[in-house]
Amino acid sequence: MQRASRLKRELCLLTTEPPPGITCWQNENQLDNLRAQILGGADTPYEKGIFNLEIVVPERYPFEPPKIRFLTPIYHPNIDSAGRICLDVLKLPPKGAWRPALNISTLLTSIQLLMAEPNPDDPLMADISSEYKYNKQLFLLNAKEWTEKYASQ
Repeated sequence: MQRASRLKRELCLLTTEPPPGITCWQNENQLDNLRAQILGGADTPYEKGIFNLEIVVPERYPFEPPKIRFLTPIYHPNIDSAGRICLDVLKLPPKGAWRPALNISTLLTSIQLLMAEPNPDDPLMADISSEYKYNKQLFLLNAKEWTEKYASQ
């Protein structure tokens, strides 16, 4: 019951006061199956891209973080080809930084920030990570190309 009322409150806030460049809604009227869209930030290779994400809220939420993955392919050192995201707030301690005080809005904002500021030292995609570190121009070119190919409307 607590989970349902918290999710309703969070969804209401996401609808009325969404973070800039982020939208989130229920998928097929299921409270624990959400969809989100993140707009690629200005001055990033993802600019003008619209990235779709899937959010699955576990039974133990907020004591367990939601599972979030990209449905739109994205060229990024911390996001793999299955859309999985390497981000500490998406994992439980001791390896992760999830806390029940965090919410879906915070997570989506963190993902948006990760898109703008990749963390090449904790990669899911080693090849993209080394490209980011040692050949940034090529990384930017590839990321921009993928954005135009997969995230343009």
